[in-house]
Amino acid sequence: MTDAPCTLVILGASGDLTKRLLMPSLLNLQEEGHLPQQFKLIGMAKDAMTQEQFQNHLGECIGQFATRTFKPENWQRLLQATDYLSGDLTSPDDIRRLAKMLEGSPNVLFYLAVAPSLFGPIADQLAAVGLNSEEGGWRRLIVEKPFGHDLKSAQELNARLQAHWKESQLYRIDHYLGKETVQNILAFRFANGLFEPIWNRKYIDHVQLTVAETVGVETRGKFYDKTGALRDMVQNHMFQMLAYIAMDPPNTFRAQAIRDRKMELISAIHTLSPEEVRRWVVRGQYGPGDSLPGYRQEEYVDKNSVTETFVAAQFHIDNWRWAGVPFFLRTGKRLPKKTAVLSIHFLPAPSILWRDTPAHNLKPNELLFHIQPDQGVELSFEAKVPGPSMDLQTVTMRFSYEQAFEVGRGTGYETLLYDAIRGDETLFSRADVVEAGWAAIQPILDVWQAEPAGNFPNYSAGSWGPAEADTLIRETHREWLNP
Repeated sequence: MTDAPCTLVILGASGDLTKRLLMPSLLNLQEEGHLPQQFKLIGMAKDAMTQEQFQNHLGECIGQFATRTFKPENWQRLLQATDYLSGDLTSPDDIRRLAKMLEGSPNVLFYLAVAPSLFGPIADQLAAVGLNSEEGGWRRLIVEKPFGHDLKSAQELNARLQAHWKESQLYRIDHYLGKETVQNILAFRFANGLFEPIWNRKYIDHVQLTVAETVGVETRGKFYDKTGALRDMVQNHMFQMLAYIAMDPPNTFRAQAIRDRKMELISAIHTLSPEEVRRWVVRGQYGPGDSLPGYRQEEYVDKNSVTETFVAAQFHIDNWRWAGVPFFLRTGKRLPKKTAVLSIHFLPAPSILWRDTPAHNLKPNELLFHIQPDQGVELSFEAKVPGPSMDLQTVTMRFSYEQAFEVGRGTGYETLLYDAIRGDETLFSRADVVEAGWAAIQPILDVWQAEPAGNFPNYSAGSWGPAEADTLIRETHREWLNP
């Protein structure tokens, strides 16, 4: 718990993000004793509600979306600290009313739980009435994703925010970095002398990252049809995880040292030529399958949409540690299983020793980070099968978070909110890191813009994606790991 008082202002407080994730996260932090003793919550949205009506609305949300059991007194304590302001988030007059409510609050955390088009206008209005001033306390601004639509728009949004807010005040959030297994990648690599010495091209053959969803776009058709899988997943979530798995060791765990290493790694992603985009990047869109509708049949989706719901790509990192090692990223909707797995595939052991034994086909060792839904780490290796012959079998050792630690289930936002309150920027993206991510995928966006997909839909709902994704990796004599 931090002793400093804090007021959290959720702008867009009547939306899905607040009811599904932010309020359950705040309740979990209250249960764990991590919220400040002097904590206030102000929700602001256009909806005409009284404070009591807003509190009742939050109670209904908690009843539906709480992730663990909680003590009623903790929920009441959080509820009593909650207020509501009905108003237009871009109206100068309504923002001045908010400023009046915040008088006497030394430390304020603003959370933009709004559409991306409102990030800039709201940040401008807050600054116009002096709510960015840190005289007598601190002011911080959490900005949700997507941060921009391409490299140019991300640069423009950064410039607009930085015109009134210092970079140290800006917290660009990526909820995947709140997941324990993602954070554990750094601990696993840098706290264990066994693995870091072999974490390079001399011992690792390739790396895979799969983030698969069984659901379609659900109610997000309007947003998703303008976004697609490449922007929604690869540029932010997957590149952030890639940075953790591949960056060089920092000299300290201070935020800027880790962010510097992430910047070095993401900016070293090989810039794809148009021909490499065509060879190394596969896009897909799901059609009907297993009694499920196709993407073009989903609500709010253009009936002739060429938006991708699946991406598989091969990336390379142009530095000494990873030269020549392919990184295969794959993500999609309406796949057979909900999972997020990051796997390290080591080079195989020399097989000549085993040429005259039943074990002549050695399997390379694999190290898996299970990010969701069941968090853990798994290592596979070869072991002799009991009996008179020298026969081998692949066996696994697995570490499970649920079994090893007594921790309650969370949303992934708890750590991020707690860090923002404390002023720890480690898990939040810096401006240059965001722009480096967009720069890495901009060549793909340019090719796709010039050459729209002509074969959509090209995979059935419930399958592992288009056949071209399998061809992509098989051409390198490798196979996808399908968990």
